[in-house]
Amino acid sequence: MKKVYYLSSCSTCSRIMDELKLKQHNFVLQDIKTEKITAAQLDEMKKLSGSYEALFSRVALKYRAMGLDKMQLTETDYKNYILSEYTFLKRPVILAGHAIFIGNSKNTIALAKEEITK
Repeated sequence: MKKVYYLSSCSTCSRIMDELKLKQHNFVLQDIKTEKITAAQLDEMKKLSGSYEALFSRVALKYRAMGLDKMQLTETDYKNYILSEYTFLKRPVILAGHAIFIGNSKNTIALAKEEITK
């Protein structure tokens, strides 16, 4: 499967998608603001990443606003927060075959580029 979960209003996501030429590589694009992530999709991402925590964004504004930074969150908590609020998914999430690339660090994007251009 070739898919990317992103936020259309995020300039970083747009830049990365352009840099990796995801449209030209026939990736399915899912704007998580207009098309919510399903539990099945999140479970698939968790299976590839190893945990819901790996998919969870601690830089989301709501993370501190909701006091989550002061709580001890469980895997179930991470899953439920991501499903309830798109902002908690670390973006973009790129699925390329059996590989998953989460977030926008330079290293992650370099690895994704390497996988996509194989």
